Amino acid sequence: MPELPETETIARDLDGALRGAVVRSVEVLRADVLRDPTRGGRALRGAAAAREAASFEGALTGTTIVRVWRRAKSIVLGLGERGSVVVTPRFTGALLLRDAERPRTLSSRDHGPRAAAATGAEGDPYSCILVSLDDGRRLAYRDVRRLGTVALLSPAQFTAWDQSLGPEPLDPALTAERFSGILRGSRRAVKSVLMDQARLAGVGNIYANESLFAAGLRPTRAAARVSRAQGAALLAALREILRASIAARGTTFRDYQDAYGGRGGFAAQLQVYGRGGLPCPRCGEPLRETHRLEGRSTVWCGSCQR
Repeated sequence: MPELPETETIARDLDGALRGAVVRSVEVLRADVLRDPTRGGRALRGAAAAREAASFEGALTGTTIVRVWRRAKSIVLGLGERGSVVVTPRFTGALLLRDAERPRTLSSRDHGPRAAAATGAEGDPYSCILVSLDDGRRLAYRDVRRLGTVALLSPAQFTAWDQSLGPEPLDPALTAERFSGILRGSRRAVKSVLMDQARLAGVGNIYANESLFAAGLRPTRAAARVSRAQGAALLAALREILRASIAARGTTFRDYQDAYGGRGGFAAQLQVYGRGGLPCPRCGEPLRETHRLEGRSTVWCGSCQR
């Protein structure tokens, strides 16, 4: 599931490519990815889905994309007074610029089989929404399992959504003291708190595992038992890892791809995630793995993490 570095990469790609672009037309091919926040965010069916699709198409047509940015694990397309489109890719979703020339600044390693998706083959069965721009390019939301969501939020709805999320880990306003307070305010496992979007926005399973290993903290340790010094070390480790992953354009194991269909390169730098049973890169002891915490893979070293 794309986390902060992956969605940040997509948002940066799209912001550079789409600022000022005018939407010529919109086609909703799979309306079940649309989420109406006034109905609790549930997928719509039948006539309700058709109405939502028509409303979405009409609302976006003729708008100008003012800017694109990231919030938590979502990509936000700002449309000014018309509101914002919030895209949360989840497991297999992707925002792809089609019929677009790839910037030369992107690494040549990104030119692979997946990059073909960005050129936009017609009849793609996994395309959910197609946005045609006035310059002939298209922005496609593609989602194999259709677990991701796309929502058009009014300014008031966006504010409410934004305020429901915790602070961003890379925001300088998040001081070590404030971060420590977030941890001390919960009796849950420290890994669970890191992944709680209402407490800290953008961190998921990959970077929770990696940062806890870097800070020497066991994932199951109660967050309230993390000292101020340990909290400061954890925040510093988390920020270093997130920035390194952004520089590598995120982590790809299978599904994640950037706005041009390229793969992220941070997997080669992972220390523990996906390495259960292999030797710890510090002490050589076999890394432990469990799925009991939040139902996600948790990998740690029983010797190096306390």
